[in-house]
Amino acid sequence: MERKKVLITGASRGIGAAIAEKFAQNGYDLYMTCHKQTDLLQKIATSLEERYHVNCHCYTFSMRDEESIQNMFQDIDSLDVLVNNAGISYVGLLTDMSLQEWHEVMGVNLDGCFLTCKHAVPLMLQKHQGKIINISSVWGNAGASMEVAYSASKGGINAFTKALAKELAPSNIQVNAVACGLIDTDMNHCFSEEELQAVIAEIPADRIGKTEEVAQFVLQLCTQNTYLTGQIIALDGGWI
Repeated sequence: MERKKVLITGASRGIGAAIAEKFAQNGYDLYMTCHKQTDLLQKIATSLEERYHVNCHCYTFSMRDEESIQNMFQDIDSLDVLVNNAGISYVGLLTDMSLQEWHEVMGVNLDGCFLTCKHAVPLMLQKHQGKIINISSVWGNAGASMEVAYSASKGGINAFTKALAKELAPSNIQVNAVACGLIDTDMNHCFSEEELQAVIAEIPADRIGKTEEVAQFVLQLCTQNTYLTGQIIALDGGWI
């Protein structure tokens, strides 16, 4: 039997790497992207291939690069799951942000999601089934001071998810988003320990989330209920 295939963007670290491991554990062949960390991504791929006996394909490019995404999809003849995880943030005052920095956040976080979906959907339509999971943020729902562009991009992802879910529901393709709270990733290492502890004090679960927990939830969304679609599901320990 042919193994199922998953494409995971931003898979070289953090949530993306955890998701890659979880799908490999469950017998999926993987297509994985990163922006710059080619050696690290290849190391992860080699480890997954050796431990789980799956096939891994690695690609390095910016999620704003339409030509590179098109070229990657020329290698993909079948796809069951797309996980749009790649994302960047900008922490600072809106008035200090340049237009180029704004476009970079929107390009990676929102344009990248559009481009992967544009090319993945036809492959899923051929099978009359598929799962698309967009990794969002609680700030896409609530907005965060000092992270206006990031919040706006994730709010866009949420609206994108709801709209595309309606468009694809008749074709048995489900589209959902996971709105992550504070998760233990490199993106949050820009904050001091004191700042992190102040946030944790606001979280009813009284701890930071684990990347493995996000990965397990993404897998559940892709292997179980086919009636669940168009939802923005918060995974935040009851925070927001």
